[in-house]
Amino acid sequence: MKRATGLLVVTALGLSACGSGEPATPTAGAAEQVTITVACQPAKSAPKERQAWDDDVATFMKAHPGVTVKSTDQQPCFDPKTFGPKLAGGQMETVFVVPVTNYDDVIGKSQALDISAYTGEIKNWNDLRTDVRELVTKDGKTYGVPNVHYGVGLVYNRKLFTEAGLDPNTPPTTWAEVREAAKKIAGLGSGHVGYGEYSGGNTGGWHFTQAIYGRGGNILTPDNKQAAFNSPEGKAVLQTLHDMRWTDDSMGNKLLVGWESLMMAMGSGKVGMMLGAPDVVTDVVNKFKGNVADYGITGFPEAKASLSGGEAFMVNPKATPAEAKAGLQWLDFRYNTVGKGRFDFARGKTIGNPVGVPDNDVYGDSATGKALQADRKTNATLPVENYEPYVQAAATIPPKAEPPHAQELYAILDVVMSGVLSRKDADLDKLLADAETKANAVLAAKG
Repeated sequence: MKRATGLLVVTALGLSACGSGEPATPTAGAAEQVTITVACQPAKSAPKERQAWDDDVATFMKAHPGVTVKSTDQQPCFDPKTFGPKLAGGQMETVFVVPVTNYDDVIGKSQALDISAYTGEIKNWNDLRTDVRELVTKDGKTYGVPNVHYGVGLVYNRKLFTEAGLDPNTPPTTWAEVREAAKKIAGLGSGHVGYGEYSGGNTGGWHFTQAIYGRGGNILTPDNKQAAFNSPEGKAVLQTLHDMRWTDDSMGNKLLVGWESLMMAMGSGKVGMMLGAPDVVTDVVNKFKGNVADYGITGFPEAKASLSGGEAFMVNPKATPAEAKAGLQWLDFRYNTVGKGRFDFARGKTIGNPVGVPDNDVYGDSATGKALQADRKTNATLPVENYEPYVQAAATIPPKAEPPHAQELYAILDVVMSGVLSRKDADLDKLLADAETKANAVLAAKG
């Protein structure tokens, strides 16, 4: 959701395209002088990470003497406030980040270049997961390089489990066990929260989607024309939350709205469990001062499916053939080479980054994926055994993508989540029915 992510997605993609989107022809012969702009330079407030980036730029340009790389000084890498206007105005970098919920809009409106002719620049292209590559493919043409893929699990505080008399090595596998563990953690007193949940900022609807997927339900009908969440599975999600909030008193009494609110609470060491992908641990430690040894992650309870998400790099449709080729070469070096760029785990360990969280699965169990996993473990600065339950579970749980028009739907479902968490007498059936009516109106307007 926030990537990089919480992946909050703009709703302003209906603006004009910034180019034709027609495939360019690769340049033959000698390399020409070319300048590309690239997204995601770390902020000045993270000087070690920024220096590593600048070092990578220098290394890349030395290896590609015809290419000049200019970095965009913007964090977060994907900013929902500026993404739509920049895209519509043709101001995007040569290579830029697109969250998975925006792929279809960006591709459909010719706001990304067909890079089919350039995928060979990504040396490990064929090792990228087929299902992830398919997400950036339309009508047989490729429009992006997958960069992040994740599945949701249950993040938990191992220290609080121990203090509450629970075994941190056997985390909950059912919702009944989650509920019992939450009661014991809340029973520690002093503001402890057994289970944390969102209620607004589109994050409430996002987590509702995670929960209903896990129970085998859907947000939309198979043709994506009607809402499907007013269902036994949807009501079960709300009933569990209602019972934990009002019967067990294990969820605290503060409504958590945006992404940062629950992450901050988790980092405080007073929240026992929450739904999230492995990168939650990284953010809780890096951004919200959590103790790295305290956290673990396990599989989604009773999961019939797990919400998956991610992002890809796409190429500005205004890019010349030389710029497109250079952009893909940059992505290959910085984001897709074992031991280099973002996968330079030895460097990450040296500069104090948390290394060891299994937070990216674009390569799966391919040769590249196995090499990355081995290198990550070799240089781990985190207790990798804390994440093994998630790794084992994730391999058996089918991934399920976010629904079309996700952000509009999440905003509607925020009201449902807020209602059940703020009112003891909330009418669950009415909350779902009202949201269904609003969602169907949105879907009808979308055609």
